[in-house]
Amino acid sequence: MKRIWLLFSQSVTVLVAAYFVVATLQPDWIRHGAMRSGAGIALIEAPATASAQPEPGSLSSAARKAAPAVVSINTSKEVRHPRSNDPWFQFFFGDQGSQSQAGLGSGVIISPDGYILTNNHVVEGADEIEVTLSDSRRARATVIGTDPDTDLAILKVELDKLPVIVLGNSDQVAVGDRVLAIGNPFGVGQTVTSGIISALGRSQLGINTFENFIQTDAAINPGNSGGALVDVNGNLLGINTAIYSRSGGSMGIGFAIPVSTARLVLDGIVKDGQVTRGWIGVEPNELSPELAETFGVKATEGVIITGVLQDGPAAQAGMRPGDVILRVDGKAVGNVSQLLTAVAALKPGTATPFAVQRGDTMVDLKVTPGMRPRPQRSVKR
Repeated sequence: MKRIWLLFSQSVTVLVAAYFVVATLQPDWIRHGAMRSGAGIALIEAPATASAQPEPGSLSSAARKAAPAVVSINTSKEVRHPRSNDPWFQFFFGDQGSQSQAGLGSGVIISPDGYILTNNHVVEGADEIEVTLSDSRRARATVIGTDPDTDLAILKVELDKLPVIVLGNSDQVAVGDRVLAIGNPFGVGQTVTSGIISALGRSQLGINTFENFIQTDAAINPGNSGGALVDVNGNLLGINTAIYSRSGGSMGIGFAIPVSTARLVLDGIVKDGQVTRGWIGVEPNELSPELAETFGVKATEGVIITGVLQDGPAAQAGMRPGDVILRVDGKAVGNVSQLLTAVAALKPGTATPFAVQRGDTMVDLKVTPGMRPRPQRSVKR
C-alpha cells in the first residue's frame, strides 16, 4: 500500500509540474483544450478602469460641449413649372400643380433667446423652416435677416432652456490648430469630424462677395452647411459653408466663415435689420503689368481702379480710372478682396483718407463712402 501511495503522489507531482510548465510556456494549448472541452469561447477583456477618463488626445470633451448647440435645419418650398400658367402648356400637359422641394442644412444656437446662425443658401427661398435639436425637440424657425454678401442668415426659434455655444476668437487661430466640424451631413444625423486648420484668409474663390475663409481638412459634406467649426475647447471658430469637391463629397478642402465676420453680421441684422457697409462706387482689379502699362502707372502693389461711377463717392472725391489704391484709412490693401473688406468696414457718411498712386505721383484723397446697395440676388453654388 505504501508503494502504491508513493507512486500516486509522484505521478500527481509530475502532472502538476507539467501543467505549470505548459501554462507558462504555451498557454494557448490550455485555452484550446478548454474550448474543445465545451467550456465556451476564450475571450480576452481589457482590465476595468477606475473612472471613465478620456483617452490622451481625445476631443470628446469639446464635442460634448459644442454638439448640443448645433441643430439640423430642414426647409421646404413650393416649386411650380415655369410655364405652368401658359394656356398651351396646360392644354397639352394639364395643370402640373406645385411640387414641394426639400432642403437640408445645419445651424448653431448662439443665444439663449433662440437666435441661430446658419448659411443664407440653406434657407434662401424657403417657405417653411424646421429646426431639430440634438435632444430631438423640433420647432418652426423664422428668418430674422440674411446677408447674401457673406452667405449668412439669422434664424430664431421659440424654445426654452436652449443649449448655447461659446464664441471663440477666430483672429487668434493658427494653421495647424486642431478643430472639429459638427453638422448633419447627408441627413444621417449629427456627426462630428476632426482635422486641422489648413489655411487662413482664403479669398477669391468666387463663393461670396466678401471672402475671408478658414480652410480645414475636417470632413465637411452636403448638409454640414451652417454647422459649427470649433476648437479643442468646444468654442465656435466659424460657420461651415462650402467645400471644394469633384465628387460632391469631402476631399479634405472645406471652408468656414470666421466667427468674427459672423458677429458683425449678427449685430447688424439684430440691431438695424440689415448689415450696413461702406461703398465708394469703383470697379477694382488686381494690379498686373499689363494694366499698369495700359494706364501708365508706375505702381507695383495695390489695387488698380479701372472704372469710377459717375457722381459716386469716389468720383466726387476726385478718384479717376487708372488710380492705384495703396491704403484705406492707413491700412494697406494688396488685392481686390482686401479693398472690398476695407471699404465695407467704413462708416457711411464719414470722410476717410485714401492713399492713391496716380502715374508716378502719390495723391491723398478724402472719400466719404455711401451705403453699399443690397445685391439683387445672392451668390449661387
